[in-house]
Amino acid sequence: MLDALSKIRRGTNEIISEEELKKKLSSGKKLRIKLGVDPTAPDLHLGHSVIINKLKTFQDLGHQVIFLIGDFTAKIGDPSGRSATRPLMTDEQIMKNVQTYQDQVFKILDKSKTEVVFNSKWLSQLGIEGLLKLASQHTVAQMLVRDDFEKRYKNDVPISIVEFMYPLLQAYDSVVLKADVELGGNDQKFNLLLGRDMQRDDGQEPQIVITMPLLEGTDGVRKMSKSYNNYISLNDVPNEMFGKIMSVSDELMYRYYELLTQDDLTEIKKIHPKEAKVALAKKMVERYWSNQDAINAEEEFNKIFAKKDLPTDIEEHSCSTVKIKTSQLLIDSGMVSSKNEARRLIEQGGIKINSEKISNDDEIEIKNGMIIQAGKRKFKKIVYGG
Repeated sequence: MLDALSKIRRGTNEIISEEELKKKLSSGKKLRIKLGVDPTAPDLHLGHSVIINKLKTFQDLGHQVIFLIGDFTAKIGDPSGRSATRPLMTDEQIMKNVQTYQDQVFKILDKSKTEVVFNSKWLSQLGIEGLLKLASQHTVAQMLVRDDFEKRYKNDVPISIVEFMYPLLQAYDSVVLKADVELGGNDQKFNLLLGRDMQRDDGQEPQIVITMPLLEGTDGVRKMSKSYNNYISLNDVPNEMFGKIMSVSDELMYRYYELLTQDDLTEIKKIHPKEAKVALAKKMVERYWSNQDAINAEEEFNKIFAKKDLPTDIEEHSCSTVKIKTSQLLIDSGMVSSKNEARRLIEQGGIKINSEKISNDDEIEIKNGMIIQAGKRKFKKIVYGG
């Protein structure tokens, strides 16, 4: 049991309570471990994998893991850590994201041993009577204890009634699923504790709450998020994933080791930081792709960054005009998503054409076979199609 507890404890923020967890583990019972994820974005990234990896730890220890897809709660959006009300999502957006979540989560979990559930199955059947019953058990004062709600209330930032309902619905999920343990980010603590209260009120043994830290993105400052463009997606191609990990600081690399692997940090810190970082990058690529992809990604990285060569395979973009502004070419070729991003890269010296830095957003003459580079890892060969 001590070895199991050590594996569970690694990288956690808080376990409420560890004594209760020890008791459940020593009972020999196959525990029901719940993780709920709202499909509010199309991709899972390494930040999400911190908690999914902890779910995998329980799965490897022989417990029943439940991957709950919040297709109903996604319509509201979790207000945790939010400074404003989220816009409501459409069913079409949610179901599109649901598919990608299921495709990606089984890069970590064993599909044959994972119970996948959708909370619309029971929440859509609650009806107005059920919602009123849930709401009657809790007060506005309780909700305003939440740090994010309290800040918004004090700053006169609107809080919708439906946002007050979100923690109640998440807690009700635990009642329906009879969860023994629920995992969540440290910003989820209020919601998870509410699940304990609601289970107790229902006559169930309250779930253990395990909170995990939010993983910092590649900038090393803010949490990993697509919104901050500092994320490493589970769907990033091998070369991109490898390069992003190699770009993080040494300090952040050790943080990634702690939260994303089971490697002994004492041993890792005996290795030269660059070698440790390469090992981490290869480990992540191998986990989400394959061993051969990891080998190829390392070779490609060394070719581009150590030998200063061009990548082996460069995607082509056909351009039908003789002259075009650099920012427009970057957008048309899919290297950036907006003119603002293009101009920012140009101003920062992050754009090169045939290895020469571009310092302004002037018109350039299209020459067949020219190589345009955005940042350190994006390349396109421009083919004149006029």
